[in-house]
Order: sequence, then structure tokens, then C-alpha cells
Amino acid sequence: MDRRRSVVDLQSGLPSPNLHNPLFSPDCHMDVQGYKWVRWRIWLCRLAALLSLGTLLIVFHWRPRLAVLARCCSCPPALANILLIRDGFGRQHVVEVQIEEIEEGSLEILGDHGDTEWRDTVQLNKEHKTLLRYYIHEGVRYVWLDRKGAYCCVSVLNEDWTCEDLHSFQKGLSHLEQSLRRQVHGPNLIDVPVKSYLQLLFEEVLNPFYVFQIFSIALWSFDDYYYYASCIFIISVLSISISLYEIRKQSVTLHNMARLVTTVVVRSDSGVERSVSSVELVPGDCIVIPQDGLLLACDAALLSGECLVNESMLTGESVPVLKTPLPTSECRYSSETERRHTLFCGTQVIQAKGGNPGGAVAIVTRTSFLTAKGNLISSILYPQPSNFRFYRDSMKFLLIMGFFALIGTVYSFVTFYRDHATWREVLFKSLDIITIAVPPALPAALTTGTIYAQRRLKKQAVFCISPPRINVSGKVSVFCFDKTGTLTEEGLDVWGVMEARPLGFSDLVSDPRLLPAGPTLSGLACCHTVTLLRGQPLGDPLELKMVESTGWTLQEPEGDGKMFNEEFGGHRVLAVMRPCKPLQHATSCEPVAIVQRFPFSSALQRMSVVTVTSGGRSAVAFMKGSPEMVASLCLQSTVPPQFSSVLKNFASEGLRVLALACRALDNGSDPTAIERGEVEKDMNFVGLLMMKNLVKPESAEVINALRLAQLRTVMVTGDNILTAINVAKNCGMVGPDEKVIFVSATSQNGQSVPTLKFSLEDTGSPATPGSVEIFTQHLYQGGYGYHLAINGKSFAALCDHFPEYLPKVLMRTTVFARMAPDQKTQLVKELQNLNYCVGMCGDGANDCGALRAADVGVSLSEAEASVASPFTSKTENISCVPLLIREGRCSLVTSFSLFRYMAMYSLIQFISVLILYSVRTTMADFQFLYCDIVLVTLLAIVMGQGGPSKELFARRPPASLLALPVLGSIVIHASLILTAQLGSLFMTTSQDWYVPLNSTLLGTENLPNMENTSMFTVSGFQFIFMAVVVTKGYPHKKPLYNTVIFLLFLIILFGLMTWLALYPGSFFQWVLELYDITDFDFKLLLVALAALNFLVCFVLEVLIDMGMLNVFRCRRSRPSKKVYKRLNAQLSDSPSWPPLNRTLIPSDHTVINFS
Repeated sequence: MDRRRSVVDLQSGLPSPNLHNPLFSPDCHMDVQGYKWVRWRIWLCRLAALLSLGTLLIVFHWRPRLAVLARCCSCPPALANILLIRDGFGRQHVVEVQIEEIEEGSLEILGDHGDTEWRDTVQLNKEHKTLLRYYIHEGVRYVWLDRKGAYCCVSVLNEDWTCEDLHSFQKGLSHLEQSLRRQVHGPNLIDVPVKSYLQLLFEEVLNPFYVFQIFSIALWSFDDYYYYASCIFIISVLSISISLYEIRKQSVTLHNMARLVTTVVVRSDSGVERSVSSVELVPGDCIVIPQDGLLLACDAALLSGECLVNESMLTGESVPVLKTPLPTSECRYSSETERRHTLFCGTQVIQAKGGNPGGAVAIVTRTSFLTAKGNLISSILYPQPSNFRFYRDSMKFLLIMGFFALIGTVYSFVTFYRDHATWREVLFKSLDIITIAVPPALPAALTTGTIYAQRRLKKQAVFCISPPRINVSGKVSVFCFDKTGTLTEEGLDVWGVMEARPLGFSDLVSDPRLLPAGPTLSGLACCHTVTLLRGQPLGDPLELKMVESTGWTLQEPEGDGKMFNEEFGGHRVLAVMRPCKPLQHATSCEPVAIVQRFPFSSALQRMSVVTVTSGGRSAVAFMKGSPEMVASLCLQSTVPPQFSSVLKNFASEGLRVLALACRALDNGSDPTAIERGEVEKDMNFVGLLMMKNLVKPESAEVINALRLAQLRTVMVTGDNILTAINVAKNCGMVGPDEKVIFVSATSQNGQSVPTLKFSLEDTGSPATPGSVEIFTQHLYQGGYGYHLAINGKSFAALCDHFPEYLPKVLMRTTVFARMAPDQKTQLVKELQNLNYCVGMCGDGANDCGALRAADVGVSLSEAEASVASPFTSKTENISCVPLLIREGRCSLVTSFSLFRYMAMYSLIQFISVLILYSVRTTMADFQFLYCDIVLVTLLAIVMGQGGPSKELFARRPPASLLALPVLGSIVIHASLILTAQLGSLFMTTSQDWYVPLNSTLLGTENLPNMENTSMFTVSGFQFIFMAVVVTKGYPHKKPLYNTVIFLLFLIILFGLMTWLALYPGSFFQWVLELYDITDFDFKLLLVALAALNFLVCFVLEVLIDMGMLNVFRCRRSRPSKKVYKRLNAQLSDSPSWPPLNRTLIPSDHTVINFS
């Protein structure tokens, strides 16, 4: 390579990245360390791998970091061949740096917008070749930016694009610009690799589980356990084959879902429009969306025209969304804040109109894995690691079993060495203990209960894409619910309209068609984004009901729309609203044309339209939104004095209240070009629209069941706080005798300081100072139950200025209202910081972020977007939530039982083999096969079939395998098993007919013998009855007698074992190498010993469940490890929480008493 080559700073040719973006700063996103190859180290590792027969390569495969440290030396990232990355979860990844030479002519483009110093450098080094250094991590490309000295996500190159910048791209990019950007950004393809069966086989075989299996099979074969080794080999091959088939099937399904290649019309800088593959798209490309729609293969900002888009893939909403052009401004563009102007990858444009003769015009903003769909696929391919305690403890428990295996290995080595065994026997028999003490089938057994639970959930129309989350759902301690569409019905009915007048509001008009002609009726008919598709109106259900209630008819221009344009003064018309025939006592109205729309935004809490009348005589802007927001943008003289009280009354009744406003625009301005900021100011308040949103009948029943199970329920909604409180009372989140306290926080504004207040809900009855004081006293003494309620504005101020109060408020708040989508996500994370296991249930519309962030997310949607949520329910109500929790608890209890059973199985066999080693014998080949396959495997498979109990109970199942009851029961049962097996041995040797073993023989050469037969009989029964002892039923699972298949297997295997103990027959004696003991009474004694062992273990297990081992705990009560439990105890004992009638400030928390 030419040493004079230089690395060009790619940023100089594009807008500079945002320094505060987490993707830009590696310190915020992930830690990156650079390494370069060292030739002598590489050859040394190759030699070591050869001498170790490939063992070193397997270790390197398991621990790639060790491979990097062994073969490379540290260097600056700019010079690295290999990068070692530590992500935000502490996981380490090894990636290879790719180096490409940028094509000729790129220097001029890079120098066009760079500073003078950079252009001089380019000219002085004209002979240098330009190199692009990048790496790809989890599908996302990171490029080296020389001036910043870091690898940055390629998206930072266009992070600072403003809306005005995007409009400037309408002229199109040159071929050279497209080529350069394609090299930097890579192909626009969400490619999920589908590995070949050979590659999958190689990776699967190198899994530690299968490496251990191969080691075990090889060891058993060398130790002459041919039949057992062959059987396990066949089972392993079948297991691998099924696993490979399922993995490849899932990969193909995901590959087909992710791969999206279409033909797109792209405009170049010469004005020529040409059709290209979507793979060639780059950020900045100007694309034309045809009138009949398009499946989008990128994220794009809509610049002209309107698009009706089906976004169900992302949001789960089946209702199409109308996208409007992005306004021209100097504000930085963000797809999240400009969702109503952004077309997302994977969504279907149903129809496009206006903006261009061929359709709408948009600018590509993101491609590949950086798009909305790419983010979705990435969340499936690279899920966040689970920090569930059960899975952490299972690994620790395996280490404990490994420690016992080491002790057993040393004991076996000493025993066989003492008995003068050959070195071959000493080695194989000692290592064989490892395969017994550490059950290789344990990881597979743990998934059995989860698989059964997943199947049962599927039958109940609840689908799961992340099975480990089923166990997590069994530990949920708080469940958050969206309101509209989740707790309440999706549809709304118009309840009435009240017009604003100078002295107050008019009487309630139940039918909007009875309204007089004027701004209120026109606003109801025009202020919406409803559109037509094949003659049928489509849009938000609320707006559909609103337009339907007016009786007006929606028309949209066809073709070039000249007819409508001429009718309304030559303005480009988007839609026309024509009044119906007026009802009796109503006056007629004239048609109105909508010429510009500013769609609803959750952040702005409003939408607006600009309209003109026939002939374009007058232009009027209408605005609709939350009453508080609309009133704040209106002239105060037009807002009725009773506004707050009327709004409070309607919201308290659970009505959805919207406010309407209007303003006549200057006739000299162009109504199609006016900006949103100019429209939405100095408006005239015209009235209120009330809509009834009924609570779903299932909501109250489910909430009551969750509260009885002591599961906390929380409502998170974008609606008015009083409406939310009414719904909370109707569905049972707030009890009839419980009080609601409002939390009001303000941010710093001018000279005022931030404040925090706690005020009691106004119940409508007059409050006297004495009654408030009495309530406060009873509240602090625990006489009243209470709930806090807070809105999004106060929540933001609380987080910013009162972080010390945030945990306390979160502990007692039940209603979160006027919450933006990002605030919902933030709330979930804050609850998790208190060690809550958080569940979230929503319909997917504005809840996608919260559903992903929650430990258990449930989407009431059938759309593809719900793959970003672990669970999807076809049932359109929250009845799936208690079902999921019950299944989660059942699965967790089953996983516990299986884990303990597999541990006890290993200990039973571990003890048996060590005792037999001590007397110079061992178990036979088919004895191992019978115990492992016929007894243990069959029981482990059917143990998880018991379904969940029909009720939710207050006590959640434990999640720690290292807790005292779990470890204590294993130790106690292992001691009893050891006692029973030693008892059977001593009983055998004490019989008159006992024949001692041949002291000159060892191991299998001493078979059959009396000691082995007695031990086999007792241990066989132990394998069976331990399945009963460790299987938990009530309260989280159905009782044992309801699990028919499990009971059937227990009876069959118990009968089989009894038959082998009493009447084995000559054939089975020969196969299992059993000694023919003729004393029938002795055989019955062995069965009785096993029965006594079962009885004692069962009784002790019951006593352990009742808390017998608690006497060994420290008598001094220790505080809980859960933050929320400690905080709850503090708040319950606090004589001054919440601080009513006081105003708190963040600096010194000075208390100001209300007068």
C-alpha cells in the first residue's frame, strides 16, 4: 500500500454532525478500541491451535476478545484493522475495519462546502488517494471522521439538515454526488443474511452445550459405554437437525420480511426523472411518488403533495394517515417531531396527489438499517440482553455444580488410584463424573415450560416473538395502560357542541347540524385530515365522527383539479366541504375549500387548516386541539370567562373535549403559502366539542383482578387529566373512597423559579379550612388512600428541576395525562430505575417506544409493527394482560421445577456412581440409558404441561435460584438421597446371602452384582418421586392431579420400576445387567425404603414452602434490595407526605404556606 495515502474527512463535504447526538460521540454510545495485526503473533496462534488440536480456535470462537488480544496489538482507531467494541450493555463485539478508495472526482465535491483550510489541504495533496474507513456493526455503518478523531454513525453526516436544506434538494443530486454518497452510506438494503446449513451446523456444533456433548460422547465411547453414547449421539443429531431447520426457517422468514427492493423514480439535477432500483437510493435523493402509491424502501420527507399512508407496520394503527408537505423553515429536521410530514420505510403509500404531475415529491433522509423499518428489524436481530435474575442465577448454579463435579473428579481419581486401576481407567472414570454432575441437557430442559406456555398463549390469540419474556412476565410488579383504544373504546360519539360568546358559552347543542351557519359549524366540517379512497372517507375515527355529525360532504379534486381551483379563486384545492341540506331551524352555509393543512402533532397538541370560500373571496384558518393549548393561542378577550370551569366539568364526566378556534387571514396573502406559525396565533375562540369515550366492559374486571393480586396499575395517556381521572375511577384504578391529589410543577420562566405543588382534587363540595386540615391529618395517619395525578408538562418540569422528588411521585402516581410518546418511554425507564418489573399495554399508535422499553410489552394489534413488542394480542381489550401474567408465573414456576429436577437428577446419579466407585463397581451401560432416557427425559418433557391457575394471587413466584428455600431444599433432598442410597448399600451387605465383590476386578467387570442392583432400584425410584416433590402447583399452576399426561407417565414409570425391582425377568436382567436377588422380602424392603424416602422428602418440601427455613435467616430485618419497596416503606411511615398546601422550590426547598 502507498504510504502517502491519506484519510479524507468525509464530513467536510456534508453538513456537520450534531455534537450532542449519542451516535456521534463514541463515549456516549459505545467504547471503541483499535488493534492491528501482528504477523508473528498470528503465526504463533496458528501453531498453538495446531498443537491443541483446534481447542484454541474453539476458545477464540467463544471469546473473540481473546483472539484479538492474542493476534493483535493496540493502536489508535484511525490506524486499526480490528476494533473491539463495548456497547451500552457491557457486551463486547469484534468488527473488522473496511477500507475503500473513493472514486475519482470526489475531492471536488468534498471541498465544495468545506472551509478554506480544508480546501488548501486538498489542493496541496492532490496526488493523495482518498480512503474511506468504516465498519458495520449490527447493520449500521460507522465511518471515520478525521477532524473528530472518532468513528461515527453515518447518519451524523445529515443530522443537521434543516427543513430548508431538504427543500433545496428538490432540484436533485448529480450523478457524481449520488455515487459518492452511495459509497459512504452503502446500499439501501435491509439485508438479513440467511446462512447455509453447513455454516449453521458449524456454529451450532461449536455451541458450548454441544461441545460438552461431543466431549461426553467421546468419553463414554472410550469408556466402553457404546450403547449409551450411540443413543445420546442420535438424540443430539436429531436435536441439531431440528434446531438448524427452525433457525434457518426463521432466518428466511425474517429475510423475506426485511428485504424490500422496488423501482423508484428519482429526479437528477438536470431535471430528468429516471426509474432506478431502491437499492441505489441515498440520503438527499429527490423521489417522485406516483399517484397510485408505492411501498416505501426508505425514510423520506414529503415536500409537495399529500400522501395517504398505511403505517400499520410501524404503529399498529389500521387507519391510514394523511401526510402533508414539510414546511420550509430553518429548524433542524427530525423524523420524530415531523412525523406528519415523514414517509417511513416499510409503509405503504395508498395514494399520492398534488405536488407534481406524476404524484408527490419527497427527499430521502435515511436508508438501510437507519430507517424506521431497519430499526424494527434490528430490534429483532439484536435484542437487548435480558437481565432477568432467573437466567443470571442459572449460570451461577451451573458453576456450583461444576465445583461439585471437580470434587467428585478428585475423589474418583483417588479411589481408582488406590484400587490400582490402569491410568486409562483412572482418567476416563474421573472425567466421567463431570458429565454426570453437570447435566448437559439442562439448558434445553429450561425452555420446556416456556414452549408449553407459548403454545397455550397462541391458542388464546396472544403471540410471542421473545419466549424468554414469558418468564419475565411472571415477575411484573406494575402494569401501565394506554387509555384510548386500550382501556376505552376506540370509537367516539359526538356528545354535543357549545359555542363561545362574549358573556359565556351557549347552551349545549347535541346535534351539530342544528348549529347556525358560522365559524363553529365550518370549523367542525373543515378542520380535519379526512381523505377519500375510492370514494370512501378514511382518517382518524374521531375526525370521521366529527365530520359525519355535521352532515357535510367531502369532495376531492380529480385529475389536475382545475375545476375546483377555478371555483375557489384559482387556489390549489386539497379538498372541498359542501354543506348538506339544512335541518329545520338551521341556516344554510356555503361550500368551503381546504387549501392547506397543518396536521395534528402530539407535541403541539393541535392541528389547523386554511380554507377559502367560493371565488376565493375570503380566507379563514381553523384550529382544533386540546382546550388548554387552543385557548393559549387565542386572544384572551375571545375566551369565555367560564372556560376553565366548563372544561373541568365536562372532563370530570369522562368526556373527550376539543376546542375550536378560527382567524380571518389577510386577503393580500397567499393562503397556500402561509406558514404554520403565522396561522396559529391570535386566534378567536369559537367553541367546544364534546365526545363520549366509553370504557370497555372488560377493563374494570381486569383492573380489579390486578389490584386484588397487588399488582400496581398505571394509566398513561395523551388526554386531559380530568378525563383520565374519570376513566381511572370508572375502570377501578382509583377506588370510590380514595382521593386524588394533583401534582403541579412549573419550569423556570423569566424571574420566577420552578415550583412544585400538591393540591387535593376538587370534589364539588365546598371545602373549609377545617375539613382540609382534618383530611390532611387523616392522610398522614394512613386513614385515607390516595393517588397522585400529573400531566406531561408537570412531569417534564419535575424531571428537570425536582429529581429528588421524582421517585416519590412515581411511587404514588396512578394517572399520567397529556404525555407525549417520548415521555411514555421515559416513564417506563424511570419506573425500571426503581427496580419495578414494568409491563406496558397499548394499541401501538403512540406507544411503540414504551412497548419496546418495557420489560413486558403487549400490543393490541395484529400489524407487523408489533414485532417490536414481545407480545401481540388479537383480542382488542386488556383481558390478555392477566392471562399473560398467569402464564408467565406458571412458566416461571415450571422452569424452577425443571431446573431443580435436573439438578436433583444429576445429584442422584452423582451420588450413586461415587458410592459404586467406592466399592469397585459402577453402573451398566443400559442402566445409564434407562435412567436418563426412559425416566428423566420423559418426565422432564411432560412436567411443564400443567397449565396456569385460573386466578391471580398476590404472592409472586420467586426468581432467584440462589435463594435460601431453593438451595436449602436441594441440600436437604441430596442429604436424604445419600442417606437412602447408603442405607440400601448397608442393607444389602448385611444380608446373610450377601456375596462380596471380586476384589481383583474393577468397574463394569464386576457386573452384575448385588450392590449395583440395590443402588439401581433405589435410585430409579428416586428419579421418579423427585419429579413429584419438586413440581409446584398451587397457587400459580393447576394442581398436580389436573396434569393428566404427567400423572399417567408417573404411574406407568412407577409400575415399570416396581416390576424391574420385583419381577425383572431374565431378559431384562441380562440387558440391564441386574443381579438375580431371590429374596423377595428384601426386594420389598428396597421398595419400602424408596417410599419412605419419598414421604420424608415430600413432607419436608411442604414445610420448606411454608417457611421452615426462615429460622436460619438473620433475625434483624434487612431492607429490601428493591428500591421501590424501600421507598414505599419510607412513604408509608412518613408523617408529611405528600406535602399538601405547600409550594416547593428546588434550591433550598423553602416552604411557603398558603394563606
